Amino acid sequence: MSTPRCHGRVIAGLVGCTALVLAVTATTAQAHGRDTARRTLPAGDGWASATTGTTGGAAASRVYTVSTWAAFKAALADSGTAPRIIKVKGVLDADGADCSEFAVDGYDFSRYLADYDPAVWGYDTDLEGEKATPGTQEYLRNQSATAQAKAIKAAVPANTTIIGVGKGAGIVGGSLQINGVDNVIVRGLTLESPLDCFPQWDPTDGSTGNWNSEYDAAVVYNATHVWLDHNTFTDGTHPDSTLPSYYGRIYQQHDGELDIVKGADLVTASWNVFEDHDKTLMIGNSDSAGATDEGKLRVTLHHNLFRDLVERAPRVRFGQVDAYNNSYVANGDFAYAFGIGFKSQLVAEKNAFTLPEGVDAGSVLHRWSDSPLTAEGNVVNGTRTDIVAAYNATHPDTPLRSGAGWTPTLRTHVDPAKAVPRVVAHGAGADRLR
Repeated sequence: MSTPRCHGRVIAGLVGCTALVLAVTATTAQAHGRDTARRTLPAGDGWASATTGTTGGAAASRVYTVSTWAAFKAALADSGTAPRIIKVKGVLDADGADCSEFAVDGYDFSRYLADYDPAVWGYDTDLEGEKATPGTQEYLRNQSATAQAKAIKAAVPANTTIIGVGKGAGIVGGSLQINGVDNVIVRGLTLESPLDCFPQWDPTDGSTGNWNSEYDAAVVYNATHVWLDHNTFTDGTHPDSTLPSYYGRIYQQHDGELDIVKGADLVTASWNVFEDHDKTLMIGNSDSAGATDEGKLRVTLHHNLFRDLVERAPRVRFGQVDAYNNSYVANGDFAYAFGIGFKSQLVAEKNAFTLPEGVDAGSVLHRWSDSPLTAEGNVVNGTRTDIVAAYNATHPDTPLRSGAGWTPTLRTHVDPAKAVPRVVAHGAGADRLR
């Protein structure tokens, strides 16, 4: 059995190509007037507008136009933390044609399946010892995963704007790492989720084990003042329904579409589309991360479209999260939208939920922890609904409490909840950027 494929694309001139296509134009910030690439986050537009605000690369004297993944990474690495604007033209392919290009010598997926078959290995012992033992298939899998990570991760520096130009601009199979920096803008991109070529089998995850994957389309990690606007996050041609199963479990090659974790703070995500995904958006990744997350993870989500999701839209720990005017269009796979986690302080107001027949309004919320939330003015299938009361009616033994303990002030225009499906459908997504 060969190594499972990645996105299965062969784009002329990209596969195996190391040539750089990098256009740099000298310019000044004052010379561009209403240039979309120099837009800054408006005052009062969510948590990312707090304190110093978010300007990205608006003051850049150099602008890069890139059309390959190699050129994109080179533009990110150039000029230290000087302000930069990177314009993405067309589709940047980050993961090439086949997972075999990342596999180290000796890794064989057929042998991996044979070595760790639950009928042989069982469910009581994890594979951490194997990972540390040279020559084992788990060790070789981990080495292969390291090679893929190096290829598909792109570190975004401070004072950067990344923006799509023209229709269809985006990244396939890459992972934007906004890590430990301040002042970043990402707009107008279609971001197709990376496919993890080398998911790890964990026999101890649940009663019958699970495949666990890495890589989000974008992750905000210990970073501040980040504005993500008018992007489309999607699994594209590789939704979970296309993935195979091994050991009776889905061979999960997707992680999240967007994660905001580990001390990240002051983030606004507006007018994005999140679609066709399971673990969509996580804010805070561990109940034990209080030392880094307490008082941070302040995030605003507004006018986003969550379509055909399963869960985590978002799941919240610790953060003061303001979610208003978002549209949720669910299908039969829907599990929940708002995950109420440890010490979360979610305010969810004037959102609209379109649920299929047989899906109850009580499923909009999921309680992971006894953390109070504010939920007012939301509509479900066009009817104003108290989603906390709906949840409590179907979960009398584990009720949720109302009252997040804070009131958002950083909002610009707030639409009536009943207008949200129409407004968001008309304005959200990468190709709606103006």
